[in-house]
Amino acid sequence: MKRKITILCLGIVLISSCKSKNNPDKETEGTAVEAKVADVSSEVSIIPIEHATTVLEWNDITLYIDPVGGKSAFEGQNSPDIILVTDIHGDHFNLETIQKIITENTTIIVPQAVADEIPSESTLTLDIMNNGDTKTYSGIEVEAIPMYNLREEALDFHTKGRGNGYVLTIGGERLYFSGDTEDIPEMRALKNIDKAFVCMNLPYTMTEESAADAVLEFQPKEVYPYHYRGRPDVSDVKKFKELVNKGNPDIKVVQLDWYPNNDF
Repeated sequence: MKRKITILCLGIVLISSCKSKNNPDKETEGTAVEAKVADVSSEVSIIPIEHATTVLEWNDITLYIDPVGGKSAFEGQNSPDIILVTDIHGDHFNLETIQKIITENTTIIVPQAVADEIPSESTLTLDIMNNGDTKTYSGIEVEAIPMYNLREEALDFHTKGRGNGYVLTIGGERLYFSGDTEDIPEMRALKNIDKAFVCMNLPYTMTEESAADAVLEFQPKEVYPYHYRGRPDVSDVKKFKELVNKGNPDIKVVQLDWYPNNDF
């Protein structure tokens, strides 16, 4: 059983739209996701699945971020209304998993690089978002944020412009999912983030020190270390917490169980 954390949000659901893979420049808004009636007060549930894979629930809307691991990884979860994929790597994008968990009403949001990895014969309808794009789906504003490496030895892992981090505005809260990145200027420049999901794993992303330093600059109200196991290293999230709280004790560091099948 995955652990779940619930956060309070205020908002009114709006109807909006998306682009398809075949017509990526036709419209920026439409009716891809069925609108759902919401109370003025509603809650977002955060459900860690594993590593970068996350489920969010808000009102009657379920979002999956980077769903991998096959259908069994989502046993007991609601089917996704919206899927967001950050990058092409296998711990973020798995076509077979997506094909097994979607419904005919699922909106799939991906960067162009991910769309290019999907065979042309696929019947999936994609909404392509690239760095800097902002769209709204059923009252949830989605901003595509850059994610890339800075260290010379790591530049080929994640090139600038290929993948997306995402900022989701759900009701009155702003949630940031970093994807695979280092402490880039675009992360440091984020404003008014309530909950930040920040990666840290070498050699692919960044150190605990770099992650903490970036967090102390953009100052989210809460930060959730995730995506912190590399090969072979496992990042020291306790050290990350100590660095953050030494620099700003008002930032709450929340540790969820991102590796339920490991003793880390």
